[in-house]
Amino acid sequence: MTNDPLLQPFRLKHLTLRNRIMSTAHEPAYSEDGLPKDRYRLYHVEKARGGIALTMTAGSAVVSPDSPEAFGNLHAYRDEIVPWLRRLADECREHGAAVMIQLTHLGRRTSWNKGDWLPVLSASPVREAAHRAFPKEAEDWDIARIVADYAAAAQRMEEAGLDGIEFEAYGHLMDSFWSPATNRREDEWGGSLDNRLRFTWAVIDAVRAAVGPDFIVGIRMVADEDWDKGLSREEGVEIARRIAASGKFDFINLIRGHIDHDAPLARVIPVQGMASAPHLDFAGEVRAEVGIPVFHAARIPDVATARHAIATGKLDMVGMTRAHIADPHIAAKVMRGEEHRIRPCVGATYCLDRIYEGGEALCIHNAATGREARMPHVIPPAPRPLKAVIVGAGPAGLEAARVAAERGHDVTVLEAADRAGGQVNLLVQNPRRREMIGIIDWRLDELARLGARIRFNVYAEAEDVLAEDPDMAVIATGGLPQTPPMDAGAELTVSSWDILSGAVKPAGRVLVYDDNGAHPGMSAAEVAARAGAEVELVTPERFFAPEIGGLNHAPYMKAFHELGVRVTINARLTGVRREGNELVATFGSDYAEGWREERRVDQVVVEHATAPLDELYFALKPLSRNLGEIDHKALLAGRDPFPARRPEARMRLCRIGDAVAARNIHAAIYEALRLGILW
Repeated sequence: MTNDPLLQPFRLKHLTLRNRIMSTAHEPAYSEDGLPKDRYRLYHVEKARGGIALTMTAGSAVVSPDSPEAFGNLHAYRDEIVPWLRRLADECREHGAAVMIQLTHLGRRTSWNKGDWLPVLSASPVREAAHRAFPKEAEDWDIARIVADYAAAAQRMEEAGLDGIEFEAYGHLMDSFWSPATNRREDEWGGSLDNRLRFTWAVIDAVRAAVGPDFIVGIRMVADEDWDKGLSREEGVEIARRIAASGKFDFINLIRGHIDHDAPLARVIPVQGMASAPHLDFAGEVRAEVGIPVFHAARIPDVATARHAIATGKLDMVGMTRAHIADPHIAAKVMRGEEHRIRPCVGATYCLDRIYEGGEALCIHNAATGREARMPHVIPPAPRPLKAVIVGAGPAGLEAARVAAERGHDVTVLEAADRAGGQVNLLVQNPRRREMIGIIDWRLDELARLGARIRFNVYAEAEDVLAEDPDMAVIATGGLPQTPPMDAGAELTVSSWDILSGAVKPAGRVLVYDDNGAHPGMSAAEVAARAGAEVELVTPERFFAPEIGGLNHAPYMKAFHELGVRVTINARLTGVRREGNELVATFGSDYAEGWREERRVDQVVVEHATAPLDELYFALKPLSRNLGEIDHKALLAGRDPFPARRPEARMRLCRIGDAVAARNIHAAIYEALRLGILW
């Protein structure tokens, strides 16, 4: 493996990075009070333990109080951050990884109504749609103050013992001066490219004066906003040339595109169904122009693509950021010759969508990420082997089986269908979401390696489970679609499952009523429209698809606009009746008593999540040792959560995933993991 391009060390100034794999700056929103405390630290330490060469913290750490955090950003303007970062850096370095941090002033990419409620500012008073603030134009005293803030923040990072810093110039304050879309000034900070770069030079000169010439300083920069209003490729590459030629920067971390709102952001950070590594060739072209190290990350999800990026000289360091959220041990597995065992990033982008909606980063199918203090990435062996029977081979059941098998238990999975996958087999019927099958395929490969048995076409009843004489029975039977509450006509509707599975062909005028707000209803509408139907999606919500974040929203809306799907909000389906060859859907309002509307359509598709398929669980419950009970206090404390309600019985029983209640893939996998490590 020593000839593997990805495993070659890279010399960056005085720093030797052990391989070419890095995680670029991103904000997982694990901070506490703007500081990188235990959860934040352990997240990065796990990647260091997993063999990564460089982990870039923060996305981004803010240098000034009038750059309030947009999604859990670290507060680089506070002295209190230093000891926390020092501990993070020291622990990562113990495992052989370098640590840097990204610094920024967010400019207009934040909101005024948080933090200290200071005015948002930018190069010019041009609003950013994503964060909705109307910024003021930065005055001379603002600029001087912020330049000094950058220098002070850089000093703190040096004091914390970090290996270097990078500036963020990608939708933030620094590049708002670069772009014609955001810089309309007529003073010495606007107009010519020389003037538009004046703020950048002021910042780097102040930082170099503060930290000296030896500290590593780079820049994550946009070199083409891919926007007729914005920074052109020609000017962007020229900026990169000038930055490289200045001798003041040690690397460029390259970005292409703009991020004013969700649609262009999804082209910068592509999701499933979109092109892999769409800006890699561009990064290689810029690298050939500038003559200093170039880093880049934008949907480089697999080792083969990363290896190609290094082997062909397109990059010096390759960012696999979302891939490390899925599996922080990528480099270690490559080094061990276990590349095939890397948990794949399936492009769901549940991680980023949660951040942008105010949550924290969580991987859709690695529940240990972000929970390193409580959940292991490497499953420990059990004190003694047990016999486990898992009923259901969807995400929850397969994860339960994997964890049990890793612990050394004897595992049998019973599945009613002729293949594994559960509801994942439905969602991948939308061609854009086919990568999600990786959630299933990876677990099947792991179970084969571990010697677990899967028996298909077994509609398990209590006798089938008891015949296996298990110590542990896990019911992961999922759920079945249910109709939303309505006064009449439920029997005239079909479910989103019917459309996605192909059991019912969409035709003519199709009304999709989505009373769930997640992917199934949206996918059913998209699939129906692609089949040629005239589709309207109606929801009782005040905005539609609230369970889907902005990055996944973008491709749905692209499809809806191209296919003519209409969307109606704030309308609740009350009934369906047949009149001749038509169906008449009746809607009422939650807001206006007596309000009523009708739609005449050929088909009504309803989405109201699932009802638990729980008959087997209730049949086994009185026969189990714990009577199905889970002691939540013990579970959350990491202790045995299965109370001995019937001490004479041996079989412990639990149900997980949608067999409990309709949730999502991450919830099902997390439930399987945190129960499984306690068996």
